Amino acid sequence: MCRSFPTIFAASLCPSRKRFWLPGAGAAVVLLLGCGKAAGPPPAGPLEVTAVTVAPKDTPVEFEFVAQTQSSREVEIRARVDGFLDKRLYTEGAMVQAGQAMFQMDRKPFEAALLSAEGQLEQQRARLEVAKANLVRVTPLAEKNAVSKKELDDAVGREKEAQAAVLAAQGTVRTAKLNLGYTTISSPLKGLSSFTKKQEGSYVTAGDLGLLTTVSQVDPIWVNFSISENELLSYRDQLAKGRLKFPPNNNFQIEVVLADGTVFPKRGRINFAEPSFNKETGTFLVRTDFPNPAGALRPGQFVRAKVLGATRPGAILLPQRAVLQGAKGHYVWVIGSDGKPKQRVVEVGDWHGDDWFISDGLRLGERVVVDGAIRVAADAPLKVAETPPPPAGSSEKASEKPSSGQAAKEAGPPR
Repeated sequence: MCRSFPTIFAASLCPSRKRFWLPGAGAAVVLLLGCGKAAGPPPAGPLEVTAVTVAPKDTPVEFEFVAQTQSSREVEIRARVDGFLDKRLYTEGAMVQAGQAMFQMDRKPFEAALLSAEGQLEQQRARLEVAKANLVRVTPLAEKNAVSKKELDDAVGREKEAQAAVLAAQGTVRTAKLNLGYTTISSPLKGLSSFTKKQEGSYVTAGDLGLLTTVSQVDPIWVNFSISENELLSYRDQLAKGRLKFPPNNNFQIEVVLADGTVFPKRGRINFAEPSFNKETGTFLVRTDFPNPAGALRPGQFVRAKVLGATRPGAILLPQRAVLQGAKGHYVWVIGSDGKPKQRVVEVGDWHGDDWFISDGLRLGERVVVDGAIRVAADAPLKVAETPPPPAGSSEKASEKPSSGQAAKEAGPPR
């Protein structure tokens, strides 16, 4: 039992052992007991934060949509006559020019048909000459009553019949020439060619089964995107309240961002907007037109379309880290005239790059805590440093995003 206690207490509790007294041990115990009462930490000083002064200003905004490119004119290259396909005269996937021959069909049957039609035309012309000569002989005889009236009428009828036969033969010749010309199949426009659907030696027919390939015009090229009903109603509401302003005559400019983040150097214009909503998707189509002389954009690409030209008059922008979210919604810390923070509930709008539009709750000249806002408590002393304004034009390059509250939720509840 005695072994379970420290040595310093062993002499008093176990009489069978000899007592030892160490000089200075009592003083050491007293000293150790005195050291246990250490002084507490000094009171914390003011919390260091940064702040920004509210300054409303007209801010250009961009609206971003997922878009897809489309050929401004896509033509199906089809056979117009029946026959065998002799040659493919273009490189698949290459750019073809307007009028460039793409396929050659077997010409021999059509050349023979043309010769036959031309021969029939000559026969009809010869018959017309005979009919005219006969009419010339009969006419004076009829005037002298040397022949009957019927013979004169027959001569006139045969002459007119011969003229009609010549016209019909001429039409047959023209048709034969057209069919012969159709054996050389050319592109009606400049554009990108597709792969060949019929190989050399195949028998092709005119109509639905005569599709050979397609040619897609890429200069200009269309970029299509859709606007939902909710977005349209939101824009109308903001326009009515004066929070949003569109350019005169809705003359927007469109900028395209490619999949790798690069910006297409040319800008486009809206050339068509669907008048009604799609019953299946609840959106309506907007089509834009882009010059594409180098063919950098190809049909079917997914891109991002930025609509430029709108502004938010007198808009208030705050860094997203300054806006927190609590039980009552979004709020900020406003520094009062006494230098102490007060919690203020605000109405937020859309994101604008790294900032957030504040629709309501703040006034000109008020100071709002930015960095360190999550650690602020009401009426706590602060050491404030002003946040430098953003570089000129930095906000103009930012696109609006729908407000989600995600950044504010990460900041934590109000204090």
